[in-house]
Amino acid sequence: MGIVFNDFFKEELTIHQIQRAMENGEITSKELTMFYLFRIAKYDQGGFKLNSIMEINPEAIFIAEGLDQERKVSGARGPLHGIPVLLKDNIETNDFMHTSAGTLALENHLSHTDAFLVEKLRKAGAVILGKTNMTEIANGMSSEMWAGYSARGGQVVNPYGENLFVGGSSSGSAVAVAANLTVLSVGTETDASILSPAVTNSVVGIKPTVGLISRKGMIPFTYSQDTAGTFARTVTDAAILLSTIAGIDKNDPATYKSEGRIARDYTKYLDPWGLSGAKIGVFRKGTVEFYASAEYDEQLFENVINLLKAEGAKVNDEIDIPSFHREWSWDVSMYELKHSLENFLQELPPQMPVHSITELIQFNKNRAGEALKYGQDKLERREHFPNTLRNPEYIHARLEDLYFSQEQGIDLALKTYNLDAILFPAYIGSTISAKAGYPSIALPAGYKKNGRPFGVTLASTAFSEGMLIKLGYAFEQAANLRRFPNI
Repeated sequence: MGIVFNDFFKEELTIHQIQRAMENGEITSKELTMFYLFRIAKYDQGGFKLNSIMEINPEAIFIAEGLDQERKVSGARGPLHGIPVLLKDNIETNDFMHTSAGTLALENHLSHTDAFLVEKLRKAGAVILGKTNMTEIANGMSSEMWAGYSARGGQVVNPYGENLFVGGSSSGSAVAVAANLTVLSVGTETDASILSPAVTNSVVGIKPTVGLISRKGMIPFTYSQDTAGTFARTVTDAAILLSTIAGIDKNDPATYKSEGRIARDYTKYLDPWGLSGAKIGVFRKGTVEFYASAEYDEQLFENVINLLKAEGAKVNDEIDIPSFHREWSWDVSMYELKHSLENFLQELPPQMPVHSITELIQFNKNRAGEALKYGQDKLERREHFPNTLRNPEYIHARLEDLYFSQEQGIDLALKTYNLDAILFPAYIGSTISAKAGYPSIALPAGYKKNGRPFGVTLASTAFSEGMLIKLGYAFEQAANLRRFPNI
């Protein structure tokens, strides 16, 4: 006879449901943690082999037991007290788990510090359950690599169908939430790495303004676009997690501009009538290739627009963002990944096998059978880039990215059409939002005939997370479209 769990665990759980049950003595954090570990063993590492989990925190059950005792003695710290959270494998933790960004060369890398956001999670009483699999080096490894694949972790599988696109690079973080292997997870995004897997795995993903969450303790890929973000099954839970990990960090200059602009509690924006009077522009100017792809579904997108109108939103169907169509330079990511990753590797302890991109490339060649299933052409293209950011090509690209994504991009569209937010099908607005450093929220929006999830994203200007959460929550409550995968 196997483990028998309380009937309470039979359905997907929200933070509020869990906290009520814990306060009433129906369940404990230890039992909740064991339940998710059981599901990880059964569905992620066994059964369907979703492969979203890179490592389990060996201290998770002890942490949960300690939090249970603390609740009895002095009460809960807040909404995340005793709640399991998974972290992407590029977020450092000062414990027995490794941080590798999916690479074999870093499979034994133990950090001696918590990322700033991890410190905040621990203080809030969260149970750090483990690390999630990801596209290796956040898709900075190979142009042939499948989303969700890493040499260290293997291929992440979409729980809605093993042949469906899983999205990336925060693939494991999204899948773990979608498959009910955790309550919450944290991912990171440079461009689409939160929005893409959120859409393709039918979960809520919030990619915040760059600087809302400290980048300290994340393996860096770009300075200008990297940010952590949240995954949850509901907008409410995503907002609770965002409230916890946002904050100003003296060691991250990107957070300084957040002074006075961070909401202490983003759940205050959860308004079921939030769409009434909201001014939303519909972006319909994607490429012909996009509309012909599996990413798009015309009927499902029209259903979203009709619902927005029915809920009282003022919808403008005729907007454009002229700079959206420009040929964006990728010099920023090319130069910044070389500089940021090289510096990270150089600071690794002496016993680590690599301390430069050149050494990482050679390490992979020496273990080609394991490490180079898809090659490493992206790394090799960056190997001989100068480790400096004074290059005119880089500087011009950085300035143009900001100008055309902000002043001549999203901000111009919002002003020209008098909008609160822009609606994109799937995540086609990810690049312009990423280059601007502006926030987006991804929302489940139905399922195609083959079972593939369809989603939409709402985007707006800097530090508009509260407004996007309000719109997203009202849409979620009216639509109620997300359904559990058949696993």
